[in-house]
Amino acid sequence: MRIVITGGAGFIGSALVRHLLGESGHEVHVLDKLTYASTLASLESVSDNPRYGFTQADICDAAAVKGVLERVDPDVIVHLAAESHVDRSIDGPGAFIETNVVGTYVLLQAARAHWENLPEPRRSGFRFHHVSTDEVFGALTDDGYFTEDTAYDPRSPYSASKAASDHLVRAWWHTYGLPITMTNCSNNYGPYHFPEKLIPLMIVKALAGEPLPVYGRGENVRDWLYVDDHARAIRAVFEQAAPGSTYNVGGRAERKNIEVVQGVCEALDRLRPRADAKPYAEQISFVTDRPGHDFRYAIDCRRIEQDLGWAQTETFESGLLKTVGWFLDNEDWWRTILERSYTGQRLGLKQP
Repeated sequence: MRIVITGGAGFIGSALVRHLLGESGHEVHVLDKLTYASTLASLESVSDNPRYGFTQADICDAAAVKGVLERVDPDVIVHLAAESHVDRSIDGPGAFIETNVVGTYVLLQAARAHWENLPEPRRSGFRFHHVSTDEVFGALTDDGYFTEDTAYDPRSPYSASKAASDHLVRAWWHTYGLPITMTNCSNNYGPYHFPEKLIPLMIVKALAGEPLPVYGRGENVRDWLYVDDHARAIRAVFEQAAPGSTYNVGGRAERKNIEVVQGVCEALDRLRPRADAKPYAEQISFVTDRPGHDFRYAIDCRRIEQDLGWAQTETFESGLLKTVGWFLDNEDWWRTILERSYTGQRLGLKQP
């Protein structure tokens, strides 16, 4: 199949591109604006693959999106392009509404026009796959899990913008018949992760000898999903699932934030001990919590396991060790980002 991946130069998108080009016969064309969090360096290993193509464009640019679809003539569109960092959404929500809501609308309209002109059987086999987040469901207490039937209750500008995009995608399925599929995932981690997010940020700050800032007391809980496992889940859904299907994708790896940071420190102690032989955990510090910080997210992913045969291949411990090892072996990748677009500063301090 020919597949267009929006946001394919980002963290999850590039993992999906590398997976598809390495493990399938699909042709992949990336459409990416190349914002601060995207880099073609994440696709360098596949850049000379004859089944790979790239266009730099904004999903809010209807003419550019239409041009890509006409040129590539895809069988599948995987929509990953999004502003994704909660802290940045607190500081500047406008970009999240523009990209995540307006951009999704523009893409849906272009996808609908493309799909309506496809001949059978390509028209029946076409899929618009939308990648979303568990944050649209709000917050959990100590008990329970998000399922595919959980009511939406977004709490941040980021999650509200993603909830809006989810509703738009489902509306295009119900109203126009556009054959969509959707996944809502838990927190991803792994190689090529932009260092504003928790795990890579802790790695680079630890190596720099800086304090490791943990929000509040580090009691907030997240379910962690290794990014390559997520890529396999996305592929399973757009290849196998019926139109209109929604699947939750999780890692079965709930951890308190403080436990995650301690895990990073332990992995670094093992792989690159400090010169003074002291534990990296000595660098942990506690800072003022994020405004409106959801207490707990946890995914029930039984539906995708039972329906499509997907399962995680990494435990949190094995995935974290691989992640830390990758960052140690690829300092040029993340140091270039720190020099170019992000210096590790605290974000999200402004009240909404």
